Amino acid sequence: MAGRFAPSPTSDLHLGNLRTALLAWLFARSTGRDFLLRIEDLDQVRVAAAAGLAERQLRDLAALGIDHDGEVVRQSDRLALYESALAKLDVYECYCSRREIAESAQAPHGDGHRPYPGTCRELTEADRAAKRVERPAALRVRAGGVTWTATDALYGPVTGVVDDFVLRRGDGTFAYNLAVVVDDGAQGVDQVVRGDDLRSSVPRQAWLAHRLGLTPPTYAHVPLAVGPDGRRLAKRDGAVTMTDLAGLGVTPTEVLTTLAASLGLARPGERVTPAGLLDRFDPAALSRAPWVVTPNRVQPS
Repeated sequence: MAGRFAPSPTSDLHLGNLRTALLAWLFARSTGRDFLLRIEDLDQVRVAAAAGLAERQLRDLAALGIDHDGEVVRQSDRLALYESALAKLDVYECYCSRREIAESAQAPHGDGHRPYPGTCRELTEADRAAKRVERPAALRVRAGGVTWTATDALYGPVTGVVDDFVLRRGDGTFAYNLAVVVDDGAQGVDQVVRGDDLRSSVPRQAWLAHRLGLTPPTYAHVPLAVGPDGRRLAKRDGAVTMTDLAGLGVTPTEVLTTLAASLGLARPGERVTPAGLLDRFDPAALSRAPWVVTPNRVQPS
């Protein structure tokens, strides 16, 4: 049994990411699970543009006292696993551009995914041969619009229609929805704690796990951190990363206290450790409302 935190090394972890990491750690440790770290670095173009970020992310987590079990896993080392999983599934080539899908599909889900309208599902071999000249094909799984339900510890049953989603992009990069399911299954992850912007992806991923003969994990989608304008926290909101805050004299201990206080697990200014928060942690008491981070909220003591 294990929980995990799996950042993408394309930007520094901000307060919202760190809060989710702390929650994932608390969920896992409070239930006797191992806690794993996985670097989701499949998009090598973006990763290359942000060299060194994975190491900085790991340092930030360690500075907060968020420890982990075993070696840190990197998705870029696991391509053979994804290829093997892909070979077990009923897939077809898709030549649609994002613009074409946006113009013909329904509104995007909370995770940005646009349900696929099935444009390339029944192409003939002659059709495919002609389109291969125009652009490389992505591979989509043939799901057939099945309705699927999975369990969320905070929200209860999550039900959705599973469209024919992408498993491998046209540039050959394996898609998140495939890699995350394969990795969780291979690593024995049976508890997934992540931001609630990804809740709409649960039916797709649980269905795919079932198709691959894996047991889907239980999920807990936790509230996001947002800026004063209600948008997802970002650099535009000021000093929101450990590096930026350190430049203002804020220590990792003070960052941890701020995160714990935002969860109702500590008083402002109280010195805490992740291990010391375990006895205070009650998932049922976790607020479902976003955490609004105001400028300069985190201050040195």
